[in-house]
Amino acid sequence: MPPVSGAAIRLVWLPGLRDARGPVHAGAFLRERRIAFDCTRAEFRRILAHETAHFVWVRLGNARRRSWEDVLREESGAGELGWSAEWRKAALDGRDRDTRTRRWREYCCEAFCDTAAWLWSGVAQHGEFTLARRWRETRRRWFASNVEDHTLSI
Repeated sequence: MPPVSGAAIRLVWLPGLRDARGPVHAGAFLRERRIAFDCTRAEFRRILAHETAHFVWVRLGNARRRSWEDVLREESGAGELGWSAEWRKAALDGRDRDTRTRRWREYCCEAFCDTAAWLWSGVAQHGEFTLARRWRETRRRWFASNVEDHTLSI
């Protein structure tokens, strides 16, 4: 993970954590500066990196978020770097990309956070890492020049 600065983020264990769709491994509560977890020890590093990336996403700025969207628009085929982006990607249609619907923007955020988890967690392989190598490397280069070369204020 690149260096980060900012107020503390409180980590809490919350058994039975759910959202509107059902059970979830974690949730980032940005305004409260809190991350709630209900995941296994084996999944913790990946999930922590993903949830921390939500704090990065909101501070990224519109220009860099749009640049990230451009990266995603270029990709073709199935696959992702985590389930949260995968199911959102599968629900998209061409209109979502073209008109930047809420579904598209939520997918972009989750793809960013799943990519961050892939890069920052130290987890080399996982069943949810299904994105083709070509697109992984494009994302890695984008992160290197747009995120990891900066101290992140979260």
